[in-house]
Amino acid sequence: METSLQRRSERQIPLLPFGQGRNDKQQHLWAAGSATIGAAVWAGTAVAARAGIARMGSVELIFLFAPLVVVPLGMALGRAISGWGWCEGAASRLQPLGAALAVIAMWLPPGRNAGLAALGWMLVCVLLAGGGVVELIRASWLDAGGGARATIAIAKIDLTVGGAWLVASRLGMRPMGIQEPIGLLTAVHFHFAGFTTATIAAATLLFAEKRGQQLWLKRVVALIVGLPYLVAAGFLISPALKMGAALMFSASVAALALLLRDGGRRAHDATARVLLQVASAAVFAGMVLSGAYAVADFVGSDVLTIPQMARTHGILNAVGFCLLGLLGWLVEGARTEGASEHGPEGL
Repeated sequence: METSLQRRSERQIPLLPFGQGRNDKQQHLWAAGSATIGAAVWAGTAVAARAGIARMGSVELIFLFAPLVVVPLGMALGRAISGWGWCEGAASRLQPLGAALAVIAMWLPPGRNAGLAALGWMLVCVLLAGGGVVELIRASWLDAGGGARATIAIAKIDLTVGGAWLVASRLGMRPMGIQEPIGLLTAVHFHFAGFTTATIAAATLLFAEKRGQQLWLKRVVALIVGLPYLVAAGFLISPALKMGAALMFSASVAALALLLRDGGRRAHDATARVLLQVASAAVFAGMVLSGAYAVADFVGSDVLTIPQMARTHGILNAVGFCLLGLLGWLVEGARTEGASEHGPEGL
């Protein structure tokens, strides 16, 4: 049974190092504004697609949700966990332009012009990956907080892989004989299953470290950051490898969902508690669908098609998990930092 002294001690520990200075607070406001404007642009694009004005399907719309909404929020959360360098600062300034060019790339038919527009988003991804490489060299997995920082570093590198596949998809290229929509789905995979999931995992790991509960979670997070590459390799090497890696990844994220739910229950902010627990439920359901699709795809069944997965798993993962999970940790980080400035009695 927890004593009141233990509970008060936990409340005195900020989750994330928010608000370390004026520039940090301005960055969080910028991220919120960028994501809000991006959400409005995404909604307008979805309406245009529905009306037949824009020739986009569910996969294209899910991808655009990343540069317009999810990535700026993930950048803000990543800064709170691992800090900020020149590369990340440049990426932050270019993110709105890069996201706008990603939208244009999706509006245009595949070809030279669409590929050139996609390069604008690729530049943002490369800058973030540069910062990730530097952070990965500095971070130690065994140090306090090192696991979270290393995870954020790998998350940034994931974006470059996703950005490269976006460029290839919009140019109409078929690298290694991979046909569409698999090329674009790979871009989606590394933006959501790679960058965003790893970022949320890093925040969850940091929260657990504050409570001394990180030991086995580190193993789960290590699988989460590594398995997206194994899943992608499965498309080239072996259907059995693809199915096995997809099932392992689904199981790892399902385990993260349970820990995210626990973190949500223990969060200080009421809004964060709701956001994190809903995100946990959404990703758990999404991973059940992902595992079922991996098996169905391996045996050649069409019980779950790619369009069906985009409308179900895609929405659960992009909106239910990625958006709400990022918002939950951002809100909780801001709340605990504000409370620490006023002392534990402010809680």
